[in-house]
Amino acid sequence: MSGSQRVRTVAVVTGTRAEFGLLRPVMRAVDRSVRLRLRVVVAGAHLLGPARTEREVEAEFAVAARVPMQRASPGGAVTRAADAAALGRGVEGFARVFARLRPDWVVVLGDRVEAFAAASAASVGGVAVAHVHGGDRAEGIADEAMRHAITKLSHLHCAATEQSAERIRRMGERPEHVRVTGSPGVDGLRDVAPMDDAAAAEMGEPRVVALLHPSGLGAAGERAAAAAVARVAAAYPTLWLAPNHDPGREAIEAVRTGRGAAWETTDHLSRERFVALLKRLRARRGVLVGNSSAGLIEAAALGVRAVNIGPRQDGRERDANVIDVPLARLGELGAAVRRAVMMEMARPSARFGDGRAGERIARLLAGREIDPRSAALLRKRNAY
Repeated sequence: MSGSQRVRTVAVVTGTRAEFGLLRPVMRAVDRSVRLRLRVVVAGAHLLGPARTEREVEAEFAVAARVPMQRASPGGAVTRAADAAALGRGVEGFARVFARLRPDWVVVLGDRVEAFAAASAASVGGVAVAHVHGGDRAEGIADEAMRHAITKLSHLHCAATEQSAERIRRMGERPEHVRVTGSPGVDGLRDVAPMDDAAAAEMGEPRVVALLHPSGLGAAGERAAAAAVARVAAAYPTLWLAPNHDPGREAIEAVRTGRGAAWETTDHLSRERFVALLKRLRARRGVLVGNSSAGLIEAAALGVRAVNIGPRQDGRERDANVIDVPLARLGELGAAVRRAVMMEMARPSARFGDGRAGERIARLLAGREIDPRSAALLRKRNAY
């Protein structure tokens, strides 16, 4: 068989809980395809405690390989230097895994260090890379540079929106290799039922769900943002989720898990429970507060009110469901949440797709039009 006809091996790399939620529709579609063979590679933050979210991946998919990257540091601090060292371990580990699995495609999503390490190992090693959610802007964090570096390492670009696709083309990527697929984060949302009363009661019947990630603000800046969230969390029934493993995490955690906290906390919710909770918030005038992309993508697709704090999502496309509170106006966060509560129910947005991104991406990976083994694809060149 020719390279365009034989069954293709697709190594999907997942490194974090949030990115797995986005990649799962792609993984399912690849797994269903008779022309594709799925190989799941778990890495990075999935392998860290206390949540060890690799278990969520294992519950649904066979794991072909693991690539440990981050290492626990004294006091749990995460630094940029530690991320740089993790990147080196990741490139080496992925190189060994890809040499063993011999994939036709390596699929990565977004802008995190795990995706950058995998794309680097694959591209340098002569393996075609498909990048999901390239071309987005999230200018408030250092990972923004990695997203665009991954674009230049990649061979197929599955953009969430036309704006993102146009940025990729303007970076010199060949237009025929840039496709608007929508965001897989929108896939499957309609299939999840709103959280029922019993499950919500176990979480304290939250009206606010807080999800605040580090934004490279330094310890004092991260504490200030977390303290503003804490004031809101003390005023409403709140469930506060753990931040991701970025530098500055420990400053947020000190506030989130501090003594005498007047809110409920959890380290992790499965994708289904998180979406179910968002749907309950929509129906009960609840608000998602923090700086997660979920406030701009999933919440917009569901019509959930969201208050976005600080610069982390600067530059990202957003809809009318979002109220932005800059760092210079953190004292106005409570008023912004009250305004969100009083907003008319936002209409679900189709900005990030129609819920079929996973299917589109799988078809591209399996299709005859793009051969992942061809020199024409693997030999990158600028289109200008």
